[in-house]
Amino acid sequence: MFGQLIKGLATTVRYMFRQPVTVQYPEVKRPVRERFRGRHELKRFADGQERCIGCALCAAACPADAILVVAAENDPAKPNSPGERYAATYEINMLRCIFCGYCEDACPTNAIVLEHQYELSFYDRRSSIYTKDMLLVPVDKGHGEPPPLLTQVQRRPSPPAQIDL
Repeated sequence: MFGQLIKGLATTVRYMFRQPVTVQYPEVKRPVRERFRGRHELKRFADGQERCIGCALCAAACPADAILVVAAENDPAKPNSPGERYAATYEINMLRCIFCGYCEDACPTNAIVLEHQYELSFYDRRSSIYTKDMLLVPVDKGHGEPPPLLTQVQRRPSPPAQIDL
């Protein structure tokens, strides 16, 4: 027992004179790995339209049931997204989210992306629900063009799920 105490004290003395490896967190942020999954973002196209078409595949793929998508019909005069629908309501409950990335994999338009931001904190449950306004990137950060299939669909298909290409 006395030998183990001496061994522990020797380890303490050995590391006492080395430089500390502490990272001063708020001032110095550690880089994350390339495959790290952090805060969600809803992306836009280069023309400013939302990528999300309100299909709710992300909500269906979420194992924690953390995503709520309510779709609405697009206004032909001023569409929010290419296609016939858009997500009128898009919410993610971050207390339920397990950051698995299934929502990102299920999205056909690459609208939802898990970025590298890891500073997620809130003081009450209400602020843990991220709304569409909080998730949507600004208009000037849009990238990519809409896929041809979404730009050609300007009318409702007569029988559901049949689109003339």
